[in-house]
Amino acid sequence: FPNFEDAYVCRETIYNAIYALPVGELRKELIICLRQGKTSRRPRSGGVDRRGQIPDMVSIHVRPPEIEDRVMPGHWEGDLIKGKANASAVGTLVERSSGYLMLVKMLDATATSAVEGFSAALNRMPLAARKSMTYDQGREMARHTEITQKTGVAIYFCDPHSPWQRGSNENINGLIRQYLPKGTDLSVYSQEQLDAIAYELNIRPRKRFGFKCPIEVMTELMATYHEAPASIQ
Repeated sequence: FPNFEDAYVCRETIYNAIYALPVGELRKELIICLRQGKTSRRPRSGGVDRRGQIPDMVSIHVRPPEIEDRVMPGHWEGDLIKGKANASAVGTLVERSSGYLMLVKMLDATATSAVEGFSAALNRMPLAARKSMTYDQGREMARHTEITQKTGVAIYFCDPHSPWQRGSNENINGLIRQYLPKGTDLSVYSQEQLDAIAYELNIRPRKRFGFKCPIEVMTELMATYHEAPASIQ
């Protein structure tokens, strides 16, 4: 009913109707039609609410508008990709304006490793290329204020269950998985090997940049904003 908003129902209502009401063969037939075909469903509102467990969080909703515009360089999106049995991890940092990628070796997925890994990676960049980072509410960022102290990078946190608020990072994680497949022990990769993977992705032409590669775009942006990107490679 596109012209009758009172008739709209949210997706949770639809799922509840499918999982709770039908029985027997009808229920099986309806579940098969769903994308994942699971026999039970946990509501999105269920489970433990983890918000507020990270001290001194600054919301993405107070992030300066120039970050959203993707014009000035130096604003990053961060994440962790995890290896086999979640026992190993690699940090990912994607610059929003250029798509420039850094991969960060982590000893594990703890807050201590996040402080050490992300701080070292960000400090490899010129000062003009490290202004902010946007991250989800993963517990590895519990010591985010230490990253800010070490790098000068302001950190903003996304809303729970909102991966689209870090769209650049979510998109490139799919490309990274071509090199670091799920179920892999990520601890076997050295920082040099991760740098080589990042370099391959950074010289990959992108349609949204008129088929320039992220290294080219980042270099041009940094030149425009008066600081040569000496450590970009």
